[in-house]
Amino acid sequence: MVQNQQEVFTVDMPQTGGSKCFDDDGRIKRTGSVWTASAHIITAVIGSGVLSLAWATAQLGWLAGPVVMLLFSFVTYFTSTLLAACYRSGDPISGKRNYTYMDAVRSNLGGVKVKLCGIVQYLNIFGVAIGYTIASAISMMAIKRSNCFHKSGGKDPCHMNSNPYMIAFGLVQIIFSQIPDFDQLWWLSILAAVMSFIYSSAGLALGIAQVVANGKVKGSLTGISIGAVTETQKIWRSFQALGDIAFAYSYSIILIEIQDTVKSPPTEEKTMKKATLVSVGVTTTFYMLCGCMGYAAFGDMSPGNLLTGFGFYNPYWLLDIANAAIVVHLVGAYQVYCQPLFAFIEKQASVRFPDSDFIAKDIKIPIPGFKPLRLNFFRLIWRTVFVIVTTLISMLLPFFNDVVGLLGALGFWPLTVYFPVEMYIEQKKIARWSTQWVCLQIFSSACLVVSLAAAAGSIAGVVLDLKSYKPFQSDY
Repeated sequence: MVQNQQEVFTVDMPQTGGSKCFDDDGRIKRTGSVWTASAHIITAVIGSGVLSLAWATAQLGWLAGPVVMLLFSFVTYFTSTLLAACYRSGDPISGKRNYTYMDAVRSNLGGVKVKLCGIVQYLNIFGVAIGYTIASAISMMAIKRSNCFHKSGGKDPCHMNSNPYMIAFGLVQIIFSQIPDFDQLWWLSILAAVMSFIYSSAGLALGIAQVVANGKVKGSLTGISIGAVTETQKIWRSFQALGDIAFAYSYSIILIEIQDTVKSPPTEEKTMKKATLVSVGVTTTFYMLCGCMGYAAFGDMSPGNLLTGFGFYNPYWLLDIANAAIVVHLVGAYQVYCQPLFAFIEKQASVRFPDSDFIAKDIKIPIPGFKPLRLNFFRLIWRTVFVIVTTLISMLLPFFNDVVGLLGALGFWPLTVYFPVEMYIEQKKIARWSTQWVCLQIFSSACLVVSLAAAAGSIAGVVLDLKSYKPFQSDY
């Protein structure tokens, strides 16, 4: 009886607006705006990737480094606008909503491409969780090391093992992963976005101070010179730098999920295009400043992680604040990235086992002075296992730069370029071999070449790291 009433309610509802409490799809009214969407994007984009940009610029030089960053920002903005147009199938105002990236691929492309998209997207999310765990542990250790250096006057090398810090980050994520869905993460995203500005600004300020102290701008037009590295290393490291920059801009895999939190009118597509312009503009400005000032400060010796590579030792309190901000940001970014994967697994489980209380039933735990805590046993167990697995793999592969570059390379072309381009062509019924179709295919092919080069460079870096590596015994 209740189900029939719900069906009648949904059908009778006007497609363009819904009621005061519900949207046109029968779901509770969405409340997201340009600013909340921008906060989600900035949280996802300005992550640990910003810290490797000085190193990436050092490999490419003053000429290619800034140009490559600008090109990646253009590609990201352009393909994000194509993807935003695919949130609704058909009419941009009343068309069927696609709640996830995979739903958009299913509606526009279908077939085997849906499974391919799911595999790439969720493997990428899994990889990002590992990358963020490594980055957070390195920042936590940097706080302890900077204080150790300060106390010993730089005499103590202050080596320490990364495992306890990764475990600590994992325990925090087990708690936060019990937040049921994306809509309830807005406060964590805004907090994380603020943190990203704090540590990016600290890195920028330290870079400027170091340039002033040096009395000159370091670096060269072509980047790290042959002699400091071999010709082969120069090539691989330049390719890896492309992967690092790609990772720094990668957020397309959660764009549709962010768009699904946005209210209308105006149309979700218009709001998302504005949010994308704001967030890509802000992040590109920060990236250019952080990457270029870090390179100007240290030249060829730019560290792989600007705030933890100990190019800087003082003021140690500012380093501590910046690294604490990174950890807080990564706690939020981990959740923003992983929610689509959490939701997908839980949806599949409920479809396969619709009558299972273990999967569907929530237990309310009363908390004095607060709303009751809703605990779901399946969510508790599966999300906890996910966090444990990503933490263990992070302890096995603690190579920040190489992992970041590889993730950026593997996720960039299929998720940021190929699927948005193909869906847009299908959505707008662009004729094969027309001028627009040919231009889009050339654009996609060029991005594929860049991704393959970046992946090759990062794999070479991982292979090199593994030669002097012992499992679970990584000291910094």
